[in-house]
Amino acid sequence: MKVKRFACCLLVSVLLMSVSLISCGNSSKTKAENEIAQSGEEFKAFLDKFTSSATFQYTRIKFPLKTPITLLADDGETEKTFPFTKEKWPLLDSETMKEERISQEEGGIYVSKFTVNEPKHKVFEAGYEESEIDLRVEFELLSDGKWYVVDCYTGWYGYDLPVGELKQTIAHVKEENATFKEIHP
Repeated sequence: MKVKRFACCLLVSVLLMSVSLISCGNSSKTKAENEIAQSGEEFKAFLDKFTSSATFQYTRIKFPLKTPITLLADDGETEKTFPFTKEKWPLLDSETMKEERISQEEGGIYVSKFTVNEPKHKVFEAGYEESEIDLRVEFELLSDGKWYVVDCYTGWYGYDLPVGELKQTIAHVKEENATFKEIHP
């Protein structure tokens, strides 16, 4: 009789422990899922899709961008600013957004990397070392849980671009974008 009672108590204890462990495991899984939901989409997955689909890329840029395009007027002294709008955006592919360090034969070193890599804010920069950057793209995880480009500087619209050449540069960007769209609709 004592053996039966002991076996029943042991069986009940094992069942209670199993239920407790399963419940604990489920709450850990739920907690992890909630953290992912609160933090939003995973940045790498977003960036892969962003650089491989023109349609998706356009939906994830907050136009006009924070910083306008600033060019030197034809007089060489006056600055003119233009909003950085969709028509001026050069589509970015995965090669452009790749982190790397390349030593050029001419002696320069081209560096592209994330200079800010926080959970809700990332900044990618590219350009030659000890020189001005050619590209700076700022990403933010917004309250809807999605990543967006909120600011950008690109060499396409560098300070040394004369105002008179802006329309021609925009036309060239559109040509490049058309090629990108053919490959990555």
